[in-house]
Amino acid sequence: MRRLGTPIMPWQEHVARIATEQIDGRPAYRTVICTVPRQCGKSSLLLGVLVAGMVNGHHRSVYTAQTGFDAKRKLIDDWAPLLEASSLGPLVKRVYRAVGMEAIHFLGGGRLEAMNNSLVAGHGRTIDGVAVIDEAFADADDRREQAMIPAMATKPSAQLWIVSTAGTMESAYLRRKVALGQQAVEDGRTSDVCYFDWSAEADADIDSPDVWRQTIPALGHTISEEVVRQARLTMSENDFRRSWLNQWTKTDERVIPQAMLEACKVNTGPEGQLVFAADISLDRAVASIVAADEHGRVELVENREGTGWIADRLAHLVQRHGGRVVLDGYGPAGLLADDLERLKISVLRYNTRDCCYAANATYDALLAGTIQIRPHAKIDESCAAARKKPVGSSWLWSRSDPGVDLTPLHALTLAYHAGKHRTEPPKGRPMVL
Repeated sequence: MRRLGTPIMPWQEHVARIATEQIDGRPAYRTVICTVPRQCGKSSLLLGVLVAGMVNGHHRSVYTAQTGFDAKRKLIDDWAPLLEASSLGPLVKRVYRAVGMEAIHFLGGGRLEAMNNSLVAGHGRTIDGVAVIDEAFADADDRREQAMIPAMATKPSAQLWIVSTAGTMESAYLRRKVALGQQAVEDGRTSDVCYFDWSAEADADIDSPDVWRQTIPALGHTISEEVVRQARLTMSENDFRRSWLNQWTKTDERVIPQAMLEACKVNTGPEGQLVFAADISLDRAVASIVAADEHGRVELVENREGTGWIADRLAHLVQRHGGRVVLDGYGPAGLLADDLERLKISVLRYNTRDCCYAANATYDALLAGTIQIRPHAKIDESCAAARKKPVGSSWLWSRSDPGVDLTPLHALTLAYHAGKHRTEPPKGRPMVL
């Protein structure tokens, strides 16, 4: 890790030293399980372990995160530039960025690949290095492990790492692995399964700096008490307990839990009879366009600063793909309707009641897993910040969170509802501009 330009914290050195012990040239521990609070440097630890395997001759290691999209973003956007800029840069032969081929190839034949989360993702592969299941709290089943274990079966040098912050009652996979690790510790095992855990006791005083120091291994290194104190003031108690004290909570307090969102993600976008929804933030600083079809498939097409671009972009999309545009007629994007209609674009204006129907229908679809969302980081961010605003006997998505771009969620909601429930075709065709 020092050669990557990243200072080593004591907890990272402790985990790396024990987890990489060898017996007769093979890993002493086939499975490594580690739970630690957020922002403590687990990504740096994982990169160090993975690269060490490449340097020491392992030919293929794989990294997975809560989604295939997140894994590829970590590998290509975060780790590849860090590696290339470090003293290990000369060992990097090539970085593959093409969709479906994301990998870092090293001199000598070693490969570090991002892998999707499907059951068949590992078919045809052989993993003789390190296989990582990061953010394991997001998994309700064993599909990531089931994709990896057969690929590791014939390779005695392979090692599985399961790393995460504590989860909720929905985190079934991680719960089983934590129980496995705790049993290994209780049995005094010195092979096969290695378990590390930094978490506060259930009855610990969550406002005590002493508890923070015992629980957060990066405190005093890359995190200050002031940062933790500010988090305690601004976060819900459940979120603080899980994120900073690595304590398990009964439920995800988010209105749209991460696990629920993950279950709706697919790698295909909408097609056929399309609807394009646009939304603009209250301060008109950022806007989004989302496409949807009658089958409940949605995709974030554009997310950009400002508003001057959005009418022309919508006109171009309709000209190229057909379809119509839906807007919240009383929201910040409502002003676009006149411009679009002058361009002969069919516009469906939603009133407040329509927007309530759309929000409720979208939430129901998320619960049922019937909406299909193409992965995008901006959708993840807006769903994580989603809040409900009561309107009479119903509700809308709130727009009141400062500093959070909620336009992807608002546009997604309108696009999904119009595509799925307002399927009448538009009158006429758009003018070719």
